Amino acid sequence: MDTGHPKHPVYVTRTVLPPLEEYLACVRQIFVSRWLTNQGAWVVRLEQELRRVLAVPTLAVCANGTLALQLALRLLGLNGKPVITTPFTYVATLSALLWEGCTPIFADIDPETLCLSPTALEEALVAHPDAAGILPVHVFGNACAVNSIQRLAEDRGLKVLYDAAHAFACRLNGQSLFSYGHATTASFHATKLFHTVEGGCVVTPHADDMKSLRLLRAFGQDGETYPCLGINAKMSELHAAMGICLLPKVPAFIEARKMRAELYDSALHMSASGLRKPTLAPGLQWNYAYYPVIFPDHAALCRALTALRRVNIYPRRYFYPSLTRLPYIQGQTCPVSEDIAERILCLPFWPELDPEVISLTATTICSCL
Repeated sequence: MDTGHPKHPVYVTRTVLPPLEEYLACVRQIFVSRWLTNQGAWVVRLEQELRRVLAVPTLAVCANGTLALQLALRLLGLNGKPVITTPFTYVATLSALLWEGCTPIFADIDPETLCLSPTALEEALVAHPDAAGILPVHVFGNACAVNSIQRLAEDRGLKVLYDAAHAFACRLNGQSLFSYGHATTASFHATKLFHTVEGGCVVTPHADDMKSLRLLRAFGQDGETYPCLGINAKMSELHAAMGICLLPKVPAFIEARKMRAELYDSALHMSASGLRKPTLAPGLQWNYAYYPVIFPDHAALCRALTALRRVNIYPRRYFYPSLTRLPYIQGQTCPVSEDIAERILCLPFWPELDPEVISLTATTICSCL
């Protein structure tokens, strides 16, 4: 950075990888066995380790996080039915609903936590008594209002499926965030805190769901019979081996992210600049998966984006636009989500991020406000 800005583009994230020899040692074993897919030893081991780390009884890994959502919707019998969800999330949440024939009903978000608002959820339930389920998202790893959502769901006999794509290793009041609801899904995409290059999982509180999940992700095949409709959502041994290499390193990743978050906090002078961060849920043990910043207005965000690009830094507009404004979604509006989506940036953030880049990013943003 002797020229005053990075020589190479700095993006919002950079994939963490294990030492190459460590991964190759696993690959060599896979090559010897010639067992590449169909619930091999590495997939079985990864599922066992993830159940232990996440403190859940049932976990099935699969090819990606979108398929995990689709499998969970099928498992809970929500396919083809109206489901209430948030408009402030990555498009994959919506895509899974639409691919499973669900009718998405948007409820607005809480302006502080950015997660599904219980008040807006209750209003949507009154307006749509035919809703069969609720699909909240733990946005940026922040915990949804799980107790309020559970109460509203129980009162109406609805299924709750949490999208926890950002929430790996998060705990709420000492309890795994993956243990709430009727099911929870995760993404293990290469951009995530923990990844398998491509991958995901479905978690449920019921151990007897495992057989159903295995059928759903493997064509519905049970030996030479096909008792249910399935799809190919299996994880390969090569992907599982990446997960086995990275899983023990997650606590160190979180600690390194925490340190860099504190550097951003100090450098951005939020109380004076008009910037703010989402408010974390009380009792949340956060994973520092992202560093989102909410600007005072859209114009300030645009000025910051332009200035950062001049110094070779490229943050990301998560989540823009609000899903209510997609061209294939008609007639729904959520003012809070639409407003926040115009004013929020995720800044470059990963365990090995150079503190000088953090300083330059913060200084550049502050100069625009």
